[in-house]
Amino acid sequence: MQEAFRKKLKTLPNSPGVYFHKDKTGEIIYVGKAAVLKNRVRQYFQNTRNMDVKTLALVAEITDTDWVETESEVDALFLESEMVKRYMPRYNILLRDDRSLIYVRIDMKSQWPYVSLTRHPIDDDAEYFGPFYNGFAVKKALRYLRRVFPYYTKPPKANIKPDLDSHLGLAPANMTSVQYKANLRKLINYINGGRKSIVANIERDMRSAAKAQDYELAVSLRNKLRNLKELQSRIMFGDKEFLDISKDMALNDLTELLGLKKVPVRIEGYDISHMSGKQVVASMVVFKNGVSDRGQYRKFKMKFEQNNDFANMKEVIFRRFSPKNLSDWGTPDLVVIDGGKGQLSAAIEARQERTVDTISFVGLAKKDEQIITPLQGDTLQKGGGVTLNSEKLKMLDGYVTNSGNFSIINLPKSSHIIRLLQRIRDESHRFAVSYHTSLKRAGQTASLLDEIPGIGSKTRSKLIRKFGSVRGVKNANESEIVSVIGRQKAKLVIDYIKGV
Repeated sequence: MQEAFRKKLKTLPNSPGVYFHKDKTGEIIYVGKAAVLKNRVRQYFQNTRNMDVKTLALVAEITDTDWVETESEVDALFLESEMVKRYMPRYNILLRDDRSLIYVRIDMKSQWPYVSLTRHPIDDDAEYFGPFYNGFAVKKALRYLRRVFPYYTKPPKANIKPDLDSHLGLAPANMTSVQYKANLRKLINYINGGRKSIVANIERDMRSAAKAQDYELAVSLRNKLRNLKELQSRIMFGDKEFLDISKDMALNDLTELLGLKKVPVRIEGYDISHMSGKQVVASMVVFKNGVSDRGQYRKFKMKFEQNNDFANMKEVIFRRFSPKNLSDWGTPDLVVIDGGKGQLSAAIEARQERTVDTISFVGLAKKDEQIITPLQGDTLQKGGGVTLNSEKLKMLDGYVTNSGNFSIINLPKSSHIIRLLQRIRDESHRFAVSYHTSLKRAGQTASLLDEIPGIGSKTRSKLIRKFGSVRGVKNANESEIVSVIGRQKAKLVIDYIKGV
């Protein structure tokens, strides 16, 4: 171990956080979390006798380590997941035990959603969070979070008396479905990094309750605050609120390479999804300090159904940068468009029509992962353009070519910049496809049930709410359908559905 690296390890803090092991080329080869960074990171270099072969191979390649401190272990848990998804370090894959890879599943479309864990997410319209790489830590985190945000762990049965979980305050009690879902959204907000805003809201509500002399509510809110603060010291394993932006190499390299005026704190990514011009949708994903912020995601249903990605991209950017949306959602520092010159050109046209020319736009072409920007000095640049730093490009082993009015920036696929932009692009694509799929499924379901004579919208809603889909109705027996919509309408549905 080099002396400089040995001295650096002595500066490790006694706080939780995420660490990044690097090889001699500077590539991140492993991302991990720690309850105490000082203790965990030093373990790699103190005693190798009990390490397995794979871990020994990892240690042999480590020539440098960086880290990011977080305020708690739960913050480190969520930050580790995000960083592994971005960098895909080869040793995280090599050392990973698939049995520990886990997702948190919440189906917010159900009347009474429940929180569960799964290793295999499916396309069922539920929300999935993860993957997380330490199942034990996630389970422990959720147990503590349940004290603050009570939730069901399995579908509740109707007309059943409150169980032990309800009496202990771990499951909802005396809540409507709307109130329960609002509570779950707070849990989701916490998982997505909104801890500070949640604490501020609870403190505000507690003061209001005390002022109104509603002391029972005030005490309940005080207990929630106490549990949240206890969580900071007790939970095992960030959080986008605590990521030190100055330590994110990708953001700093991107700022220098494109000559941006400041490090892009808020980056938005956009993509279009449709099937031959049908059910055309668009996604907007948000990354703050280089980490996804799902609470800020937005989706758009196009006003015009057309098989034209350029026109669709122009529409979504034009709508996104309306005065109202700028006021409600804020202004990004950088916009990443999924696509090449055509999509980027359409997006910039919309930007100019909205007169928000100070915002920088770039595209990421799928085929060769090339960064697309307007040529320096071109009219498309106008204020929100970028100024390519040729010296930084050379340092990154990249090169640039020109095509029409655009510069094509080519960087190694392993560079931090490409991995960050890929993560944003892939997330915008996933979110758009998910929305398109849900609309497509809803359209297919509605069209089939709409065809049944004598069955109106309220009856259709009852069937979908109870059985989830047309397939669920098909698989239900006659008595189940009768219990939902009555014998007369059930006969209409059964006669029609069974014959389809």
